[in-house]
Amino acid sequence: MASYDPSQDQDQDEDEMQLERMGHKGELKRQFSLLSMLGLAFAILNSWTALAASLSLALPSGGSTSVVWGLITAGICNLCIAASMAEFLSAYPTAGGQYHWVAVISWPNWVNILSYITGWINVAGWIALTASGGLLGSQFVIGVIALYNPNYTPQRWQQFLVYIGYNLVAFIINTFLNSSLPYITKAAFIWSITGFAIISITVLATASPTYSSATFVFREFINQTGWPDGIAWLLGLLQGGFGLIGYDAVAHMIEEIPNASVVGPRIMIATVGIGVSTGFIFLVILLFVAGDITQVIDSAAGPLLQILVNATSSNAGAVCLLIIPLVCVLFATISIMTTSSRMTYAFARDRGLPASAFFAKVHPRLGLPLNALYLTTALVIIFGCIFLGSSSAFNAIISASVVALGVSYAIPISINCLRGRSQLPPRSFVLPGVIGWVMNLIGIAYVLVTTVLFLFPPDLPVTGNNMNYCIVAFALVLLIASITWFVEGRKNYKGPRIEIGDEVIVAPGGEEEAALGLGQGSGQGQGTRLSGETEMGNGNGNGIEEKKEGS
Repeated sequence: MASYDPSQDQDQDEDEMQLERMGHKGELKRQFSLLSMLGLAFAILNSWTALAASLSLALPSGGSTSVVWGLITAGICNLCIAASMAEFLSAYPTAGGQYHWVAVISWPNWVNILSYITGWINVAGWIALTASGGLLGSQFVIGVIALYNPNYTPQRWQQFLVYIGYNLVAFIINTFLNSSLPYITKAAFIWSITGFAIISITVLATASPTYSSATFVFREFINQTGWPDGIAWLLGLLQGGFGLIGYDAVAHMIEEIPNASVVGPRIMIATVGIGVSTGFIFLVILLFVAGDITQVIDSAAGPLLQILVNATSSNAGAVCLLIIPLVCVLFATISIMTTSSRMTYAFARDRGLPASAFFAKVHPRLGLPLNALYLTTALVIIFGCIFLGSSSAFNAIISASVVALGVSYAIPISINCLRGRSQLPPRSFVLPGVIGWVMNLIGIAYVLVTTVLFLFPPDLPVTGNNMNYCIVAFALVLLIASITWFVEGRKNYKGPRIEIGDEVIVAPGGEEEAALGLGQGSGQGQGTRLSGETEMGNGNGNGIEEKKEGS
């Protein structure tokens, strides 16, 4: 029998106390170990699968140079962003993540509005990322049908139905197997790494000795977009950005990890590192065994399946290998939906959404925010309607997820830099001096460039059919956020409540809510007004009131 370790209970007690100091009662079970949370985060990125499945983004927009060196560029920049966010996570390990951090470090008059907008952008980004899981899965299924039926012409509504089916499976698993999620995410991690090795070894063996040249793999430039070569290559960065996005999942699941402030930052950085490493190796292998690259780009079966066919010289063998990434994408969809529902729950808990009390409820028997999960699934299905109206739905959905999440990453980092990198309290993970500045600025620059570029249509000339509707989706989110802010947000949303040591910090205008223990959508708020309080100015200049207990 396993021996009892009292240190685990001590860690969990400290985690719950830290969460309560940030204004929330721990309602979710801390059931994820380091390995199971690493599995969940890596299942979300699943970089080698996502990168291989999205080859259609980069091959026509820069060719092999975009695939290989675009990943290296995106990898370095995303490692800088992950390390920058790990500092925040170490200081404030709460499921709110970016919007919570923004509320803590912003200027006095901007705390609520900046936190509110960040929360909305982050929620929207996770909805779009959830949609990308069903998108990739439906593409694989349609690709197999096209491979065995050369005369088959895929219809958008057919892919939309597969997309819905994929997301419904993820919803059912999230709803009824919540307690099994740590085991599912461990299985996802093992399946992904094992599958990566099996496919790599198999295609190298079956394609021997007919490999592409190293010149082709590392230096071949292709531009079929109509854009100038430089712009085309930069647009190809979308593949690398997509393959590495979503590592803030660790923040949104942090309330389900023991020893969160120490373990969380490690997982966040490790996830990106593993993603870049496995992704680079896998993409290089695929390019060496790709065969006729024009055939790969134009294949109705999709680039990945066509490469597997070329490498194995067998349709059946290629489909068998494709089952591995197909299952990986299902694991990813499950994990992304889990994280998206937790992000929605956290924002509702801080009264950031309409009907927040409803979406912040935790189901007493299932032990999960079921209403937030309902909302996530419904919005994902609605978002998928882009399939029915645009031939560039793939680019639109992926661009929307990368742009929205990237912007939500950059906002707290930018504010911290503008305020001299002096707003975070003592913490277990710190980027020292110049290294911190360099990493922060590289991350911000990457987000600025890619946010503009990824709103571009993938091809010229632009038509209503091939337009990148990401910009429409992003503008719609900002419009809805603005309307809800003026209708009810500015009255109800007071930002998260933070308590550090003996100090209780309440966002401007939020004193009454904190005193009454509001902001807990489930009605289990624990806040109480302290007796013998004296007001004092905030020493770090963030314009938030502090109430200190009298002696």
